[in-house]
Amino acid sequence: MNKKKIVIAITGASGAIYAKLLLDKLQQLDRQIAELAVIMSDNAKQVWEFELDNISYVNYGYKFYAKTDFMAPFASGSAKYDTMVIVPCSMGTLGRIAAGTSDDLITRAADVILKERRKLILVARDMPLNLIHIRNMQTVTEAGGIICPAVPSYYSKPKTVEEVALTVVNRIIDLMGLENESYRWAEE
Repeated sequence: MNKKKIVIAITGASGAIYAKLLLDKLQQLDRQIAELAVIMSDNAKQVWEFELDNISYVNYGYKFYAKTDFMAPFASGSAKYDTMVIVPCSMGTLGRIAAGTSDDLITRAADVILKERRKLILVARDMPLNLIHIRNMQTVTEAGGIICPAVPSYYSKPKTVEEVALTVVNRIIDLMGLENESYRWAEE
């Protein structure tokens, strides 16, 4: 099995639960991961604290990078990171990626992933969408990125907010190419 080198970026969009649950699940899937790096904006920390009533992001054993750390290995294609997930992805971050503006480590890493033809997954969390958002999503998609809106599914009959959010997280993990046990349509 080829282990993945993964970057997780967390922006200040609402939806910190998705980032938390993804990090939790990735800890369980660590046998499939060679390296996992995390970038978390200051706004993301504030949203996490507000929405989840904790600062549990400090408890993860992953290497966290500052948004200004352009010496991070994944700021260059030579580091060969396979996958980047931005969860949740703010519309501002999406717009900067679509415009090719690499003004911080999140947008630089996304630019590197796209230019190297690797997997970029943006978990967009805003609604409703305006035409600018839609065009930015089109641009990123045409450049090879995957737009994965944080739209839960309900056919697994989730009972809690966490179970609802996990329907999105499990889909993200599938898109990342990791093996993960989760509800599958029409399977018993």
